Amino acid sequence: MSYRAPLPDYQFLFDHVVGLDEVVAQDRFAEATPDVTSAILSEAGRLSEDILAPLNRSGDLTPARLENGVVRTSPGFDKGFQAIAEGGWIGMSADPEYGGMGLPMTVTTAVNEMMASACLSLQLAPLMSQGQIEALEHHASDDMKDLYLPKLISGEWTGTMNLTEPQAGSDVGALSSKAEPNGDGTYSISGQKIYITWGDHDVAENICHLVLARLPDGAAGTKGISLFLVPKYLPDDAGNPGVANTLKVVSLEHKLGLHGSPTAVMQYDGAKGWLVGKEAGGMRAMFTMMNNARLGVGGQGIGIAEGALQKALEYASERKQGHSPIEGGTGTIMDHADVRRMLSAMKADVFASRAIALMCATAIDMQTATGSAEWGARAAVLTPIAKAFGTETGMRVAEMGVQVHGGMGFIEETGAAQFYRDVRVTSIYEGTNGIQAMDLVARKLMDGGDAVFALLDEIESYTETARKDCPTLGEPLWEATESLRETTEWMLAQENLNTRFAGAVPFLMAFARVLGGYAHLKAAIAVNGKGPRAKLARLYMTRLLPEHTGYLAQARAGDSDLYALSADELML
Repeated sequence: MSYRAPLPDYQFLFDHVVGLDEVVAQDRFAEATPDVTSAILSEAGRLSEDILAPLNRSGDLTPARLENGVVRTSPGFDKGFQAIAEGGWIGMSADPEYGGMGLPMTVTTAVNEMMASACLSLQLAPLMSQGQIEALEHHASDDMKDLYLPKLISGEWTGTMNLTEPQAGSDVGALSSKAEPNGDGTYSISGQKIYITWGDHDVAENICHLVLARLPDGAAGTKGISLFLVPKYLPDDAGNPGVANTLKVVSLEHKLGLHGSPTAVMQYDGAKGWLVGKEAGGMRAMFTMMNNARLGVGGQGIGIAEGALQKALEYASERKQGHSPIEGGTGTIMDHADVRRMLSAMKADVFASRAIALMCATAIDMQTATGSAEWGARAAVLTPIAKAFGTETGMRVAEMGVQVHGGMGFIEETGAAQFYRDVRVTSIYEGTNGIQAMDLVARKLMDGGDAVFALLDEIESYTETARKDCPTLGEPLWEATESLRETTEWMLAQENLNTRFAGAVPFLMAFARVLGGYAHLKAAIAVNGKGPRAKLARLYMTRLLPEHTGYLAQARAGDSDLYALSADELML
């Protein structure tokens, strides 16, 4: 059984859980009618199933390679990327003025997840371009937009982002890359960047690098960083790739997974670049791209979880081992309680994490369409949760997928292990999940918790009604939401940010558990408490929502116990 795009899940979530109808009711997205959305999902599903999924295994077994300074991508990746580009999938949410479709981010998020599920190594290329497109739309000059956006949207050119340096990982302000003005409006960029996803390849004719660097008079730290667009080939007067810029690929990383994705060490030796946005405004411009990528990376985790779930279900439905413990069972390992426990939890969390990501995308769309500060604040709160929980779900589901396979899960030929290897980095790049959690309990609470409390009010209001009609589902979620509210108030009372940070990850996970419960409750209500979706909701409330209790206890534990052991004692 090959990958099957979960189109019914997306449509159900659009219609009954995340409120895509409210997005489409806005003038900005009025053309994204249900018929259009359905057709787009179907076509993207076919692309993912028929063209991208067959490339996944070959990309793992035949990695991208560097030959004489030229990167050669995995067999078939060039045609796969061409299919993505020709279908217009890169510019789904991009401005129609430059060739984009102008569709809601909610729809783009679903399509990106399908592509990630089919072949994550290849999907990373259009995802990087999408982030760069958004950054240029918001911060580039009109001339730069006119030249670069049509090429990026069409897939003729691709985009990257260059932040990390050997000495500057999460501490981006420690970078040493330099930008010297050339006196003609251009700059000479020098420095080395590492972990550059799709930093070089042979699937498009030019590569546009967004590079963070510091001007001669730039202040220390992040406040002195500027952003520059540095193309591999300098555009000629006609806007076509011209002479090669003075940059090169030093090496490709040898990675645990994502073998088909060329991750490069890039060297810039006085390479010509153009300023994006204002001087010293690099972090603001780059965060536009990073926030786009954070939602996208959360979708990557969910996509891998979907693929791992499908693989595990297929194996469990065929593997016979022992006697069935239930009357009228299938006679396969799917009958055994522990296997059923894993498969059910996997399915419930895929639905929950997918719903959270689409809730985030919907908030982004509403903010885009209305300019509402409230919707913007909602999107800001949901982004770190969507990224972190989506990728945690990817890792957890992929790991359980290996376990469902038993010994065969440890054998590469089954393909179960590839899901875990490929997804593992998603909790690290675009800001580690720990950093996402720290952002949630610090910057996202700087409004005094208003945005968080508004979201909790919405959940409690909905749950209040559900408690009457469906008490077995509504009551535990209402109680969990109240506990989350109390812990949020505790977080706000902590003046020492390190105390908050000590419990940030469990706080985020508890928040995700409540949001997942909200999605499952809405799903159950939509089907009148009957059928598979209602049964899955009951399982979530019984087996997964209770995890919030332990998470919130950890969140409120403070930091004293973490530092009770000295660094030397930890090393013993």
